[in-house]
Amino acid sequence: MAKETAELAALQAYLPAQLAASEVESLIRAAIASTGAASMKDMGKVMATVKPQVQGRTDMGALSARIKALLSP
Repeated sequence: MAKETAELAALQAYLPAQLAASEVESLIRAAIASTGAASMKDMGKVMATVKPQVQGRTDMGALSARIKALLSP
């Protein structure tokens, strides 16, 4: 178990830092504003704007869910 813990710590040093939920939400809100998104039909525009900024630094499923929540009435 100690060996695996040490290996995990070594690997995590090379991974990009994960974004905080507040950072992700801020990026989503900025993308909504810049694209003029107003409903779920605009989700693709928002996702296309945010995805390059967060790729590898957040869970994409959670990102999608948060965008849906912010675009839903």
